[in-house]
Amino acid sequence: MAPNPKRSEPKAKPGEEAERTTAMAATDLVEERIRSLGGWRAETLAEVRRLIHEVDPDIVEECKWIKPSKPQGVPVWSHGGIVCTGEAYKQVVKLTFARGASLADPQGLFNASLDGNTRRAIDIREGEVLDAEAFKALIQTAVAENLRSSTPTSRGGGRT
Repeated sequence: MAPNPKRSEPKAKPGEEAERTTAMAATDLVEERIRSLGGWRAETLAEVRRLIHEVDPDIVEECKWIKPSKPQGVPVWSHGGIVCTGEAYKQVVKLTFARGASLADPQGLFNASLDGNTRRAIDIREGEVLDAEAFKALIQTAVAENLRSSTPTSRGGGRT
């Protein structure tokens, strides 16, 4: 039987195209934010972004907290919840892990926001090199913690 030339590809599920468009717009915003920085801060944030996507191709990136003082917002990477944010200041690129206080950090990457009960951060200064393997392991741990914490049984609401 010959294939039907009028047959088309399956239609996208409702909202699927909008999600894809939104994801593309978010990626464009993150790329624009990085480009706008220029210099070592742009290079550092671009490398961090590359490592994050290398570890978790399913990570969602977006820009949040857009306001007049930060019109491009703050790059945020999420999977099962916020994994980390990437902000650029004059002296540092700051990677803040939403659940950093609950993550094992055997290589001692966390060097900022160490007194908080929830978050931890990595400040990278000009000329410093991030330990890529340790960072990727930290991203994996953060994603696993988010996924573990977002399951129904971890919130006490398992099946009966």
